[in-house]
Amino acid sequence: MNESGQERAVNRYFAAENEVKESGWRKLGRILAKILLILAETVLLLAIILYAAMYVMAKGPSPTIRKIFVTSVRETSAIGFLANLYLTEDEIAEIEAVKETEEYDPTDLSLFTEPETAGGESDGPQEDAWGLVDDDGDGIIIVPVHGEGYAGYMMVVLDPTRVIVGSVPRNYGIRGYTVAQFAEHFDAAAGTNAGGFLDPNGEGNGSTPDSTVVYDGEVYFSGFGCGNGIAAIDGDAILHVAKRMTADELVENNIRYAVCYGPVLISNGIPADPESLPVSLNPRTAIGQRSDKAMLLLVIDGRQVSSMGASYQDEVEIMQRFGAVNALNLDGGSSSMMWFAGDYINKTASVIGIRPVPTSIIVLKEGAGA
Repeated sequence: MNESGQERAVNRYFAAENEVKESGWRKLGRILAKILLILAETVLLLAIILYAAMYVMAKGPSPTIRKIFVTSVRETSAIGFLANLYLTEDEIAEIEAVKETEEYDPTDLSLFTEPETAGGESDGPQEDAWGLVDDDGDGIIIVPVHGEGYAGYMMVVLDPTRVIVGSVPRNYGIRGYTVAQFAEHFDAAAGTNAGGFLDPNGEGNGSTPDSTVVYDGEVYFSGFGCGNGIAAIDGDAILHVAKRMTADELVENNIRYAVCYGPVLISNGIPADPESLPVSLNPRTAIGQRSDKAMLLLVIDGRQVSSMGASYQDEVEIMQRFGAVNALNLDGGSSSMMWFAGDYINKTASVIGIRPVPTSIIVLKEGAGA
């Protein structure tokens, strides 16, 4: 049967419509292909620029920039390999070398006094010897700190008995806790991260400390040693700092809580030799104590446009400004977090969110001191 004119018209219509659809899909495919090509070229260009920039830092004419680059990335478990793209292990070791420090003297207890209690009538909160005021009377003062290339916070805890090491030994090797989870576990007012942990390739779950921990008088992981320093709180709420402490020394000094990391920033009022400190810039956490026993908790943001990070010397100078007699650098990088009154007050450097850790510095609520 011959096809009628009407049928031919209908067929031509559907054929034309299908051709338009196919043409539309082809056009969309070409557009998507162009977009993907542009994205690939952009990523490749950025990778080349980044590689070239790191090459200039690692192999360029400035030894200062080279040292900052190498020491900064080597402190970061996830990207420590970047230095090896440009330098040999011997070259890296030479760059990382710093002046060896001798053992620090034991903590001089005579440097600490009991905090003065204001007597008589008062018109309200009074300024302390360091120019700080506890406006709301909660015993915690938080001060923003700023310097060249960094920003962060100093937390001053007036009652040192409120400051302990937070840890959950039964979960060692099983799970870590974020600082907020530690605060919830201990029903705390505030907290920061504390000691280091096993973190192969930056993929650890924060469950296992990499150095000695003392929690509620019990010593854990003593076989791991103290790394590059120990912060130890005794039964009188005095902070001891040292490169290391033996099991006997922990007992002799009645140490109730301790974590390790380092380096020592200030010991018995004497700042660390700048030549003994690496020049790396990274997020930082540190603990210190004033002569009136008030505890100092410092967190510095890093790896951000607004805050590249702080050096160890920056930490020393900040701690000195706040009157620290003793101070120790704690674990930093992506772990550096400060929590207060239900929220984090600094910004994480981690692209995958808040990292779990095995230990924290906890500030108990008023009246719940250790």
